[in-house]
Formats: sequence, C-alpha cells, structure tokens
Amino acid sequence: VAEPGRSMDARVKPGHDMSMSGDQGPNPSTFRPSSPLQGVLTALLAYGVFATHDVLIKEVGQSHSVVQILFFASLFAFLPVTLLLAADKALDNLRPKNLGLVVLRTAAMVVSMTLGFYAFTTLALAETYALLFSAPLLITALSVPMLGERVGLPRWIAVLVGLVGVLVVLRPGVSALGTGHVAALVAAFGSAMAAIIARKIAGKERGAVLVLYPLLANVALMGLALPWVYKPMSFESLALTAAIGVIAPVAQLLMVAAYRAAPAALIAPFQYSQMLWAVPYGFFFFGETPDAWVALGGAIVIGSGIFILWRESRGRTSRLTPTLARRNTRPDSGPQLRG
Repeated sequence: VAEPGRSMDARVKPGHDMSMSGDQGPNPSTFRPSSPLQGVLTALLAYGVFATHDVLIKEVGQSHSVVQILFFASLFAFLPVTLLLAADKALDNLRPKNLGLVVLRTAAMVVSMTLGFYAFTTLALAETYALLFSAPLLITALSVPMLGERVGLPRWIAVLVGLVGVLVVLRPGVSALGTGHVAALVAAFGSAMAAIIARKIAGKERGAVLVLYPLLANVALMGLALPWVYKPMSFESLALTAAIGVIAPVAQLLMVAAYRAAPAALIAPFQYSQMLWAVPYGFFFFGETPDAWVALGGAIVIGSGIFILWRESRGRTSRLTPTLARRNTRPDSGPQLRG
C-alpha cells in the first residue's frame, strides 16, 4: 500500500531516511543513478512481488468479497504506514493544503483500488494486466486538458494504437463484455486521474497526507459496506489477506530502491514485466491460458506505453513527462510509501 520524493522535496537523494511522499518521484534532470543494473534487478523483483500480491487477491477473492478483502488488507497496511509516519521527522500535521484536489485524488485511488481488486478476482491475470496497462495512455490524454501538456502527433498516435489494443483484448461484439472488464478499465482511469492530480500538486502537499487519506478512506468506506458482505474468514484466508496488506508496501519500497539506483527512463518500462509473472502464475495456480487475442492486444498496449515513455524521456519532446514522472504504477495496491 504505497509513493516517491520526500514530502517537501520532489527529488530523492541517496542516503535519505525513509519518509512519506506523493506519486511524483525524483526529477530526472537532478537525479544521479548509482547502479543501473541494480535498479533493473530490483524493479524486476518489485514487480514480481506485486504479481504475488495480485495472486493472493485472486485466491482470497474466490470466497470473499472485495470489500472485505480491502477492508482487512487496509487495516493490516496501517502497521508499515504508522512506522513510516513515526519516522518522518519533517511531519508536523496532517491537514491537506489542497483539500479539494486531495479529496478528488483520494476518491480516484479508492475507485482504482476497489475496482482493480475486483478485476483480479473475476478476470484472468494476464487479461487484467492488459487492461490496467492502458493507464499510461489515459495519463497522456488527460495531461492535455488537466496539466496543459503539449502532446505531439507521435504520442497521440501511440494513444490511439494502444486503445486499439484494448479493443483487441475486449473484442466487443465477439466476446461478452463482463463487469470485470469494465472494472479494470475504470480502475485504469482512476489510476490515471490519481497520477495527474499528484503531478498537479507535486511539491505543494505533504506526502504523508497523500498516503494516509486514501488508506483511511478505504477503511471507512469498506467498513460501512462490510456488514452486507461479511463472511467469516478461515485462518488461512485471514493470513493471506494480511499478506496482501503488507506485501504491497514491501514492493513499493523495493521500487524506491530501484529509482534510487537507476534513472526513471530505464526503470519505468519494467512495470510491464508483470505480464511475464501473470502468465505462469495464472497457469499454475488457476489453470488460466491467455488466448491469442489477449496476447496480441496486450502486446499492442504495452508497445504503445513503452513508446510514450521513450518519447517523454527524449528531453524536449515532453515538458511535464506525466507518465515518466509517475512512480506509483500500482495505485490499485494503495498509496505509495516512498523515500
């Protein structure tokens, strides 16, 4: 459950103590990588941990509601969050400076987490990832009206091509469109909105606020709905739910180390390595075999996303680098704990 930069500084410097922060990470122009290979390997490990997190969601979701899973996972996530809050010496209070945008971002995070969890419980792992990977395309499109970013023709073409990839995965009119598909797409949109808002308030809001408010909202809203969906949990289910709450911060902290060790342009594309975990995990644990259409559509979406990241990394091509600046590529796992 977890995010980059210190609360009052958008840059991440080696040797800093761990602190709470927002979605935006180190400024590429001021960042000095220490070990690109170490960064890549750490990112691969982090996304492997994320994939394990998603397998646990799918497993527990076979017998329990997403509302119940998210409620208890958020409760268990309070342990690492509390420890990091206690370690943040710069924290003076938890009042947001931009209340409206913080509330809007919190709502986007809750939607992304809830529907992301639901998508993992209803769709095949690979199919869920293929749809969630549309988030960078949506960030690029939303950055124009919301951030004033200038998006050139190549990136617009990449967005359109990526959306064609989404249609290939969905195959409307040929394959039935289920609630899981809609949930994954809305979760991707929520993820994009959260990233855009975080970019808008970067450096203006305490990181602890951006971490704690979505977590509190999860507990409050899921708690209100819990009496209508609650089912007694076995010790095994409760243990797996606890692991869901704790594993995400571990993966996010690994991402901290990855971005400290290597530049963002090198690390960002490895978010798509989750697909490499999804296929064997889905096959061995759930008997899932992605069909050719999901593989083709997923490849198109991933290719478009990597192209957008590459274009943004080329200096003058993008003024704000909205997708490259995004560090929390897994808002469905919660607000990021970043150092």
